[in-house]
Amino acid sequence: MAVKIRLARAGAKKRPFYHIVIADANSPRDGKFIERVGTYNPMLPADHAERVTLVTERLTHWIANGAQATDRVARFLGKAGLIKMPVYAPQPIQSAPKKKAQERAAERAKAAA
Repeated sequence: MAVKIRLARAGAKKRPFYHIVIADANSPRDGKFIERVGTYNPMLPADHAERVTLVTERLTHWIANGAQATDRVARFLGKAGLIKMPVYAPQPIQSAPKKKAQERAAERAKAAA
């Protein structure tokens, strides 16, 4: 049985609130879970103490037993120091000129010099 540490949605429409749960990888997002190990409230400011709450002793138990965290939960666990902080590729800048425009700009700069 593959076990995941993931978010389960709760809260009202347009007012999200998530429980951090240990669940079987095949169970639905808001369905059956094994244990509730924390909460995440995205409506609170990023520096608020209650934005993310974790039950660290249970999380360390599940991580030691092979539970895999999803990307978002892995960030929470990394910030809490329970696992190594995941490294993600930087997001592309949408407003940057595309490849051909960059090549033309480089050619113009080379011709001007």
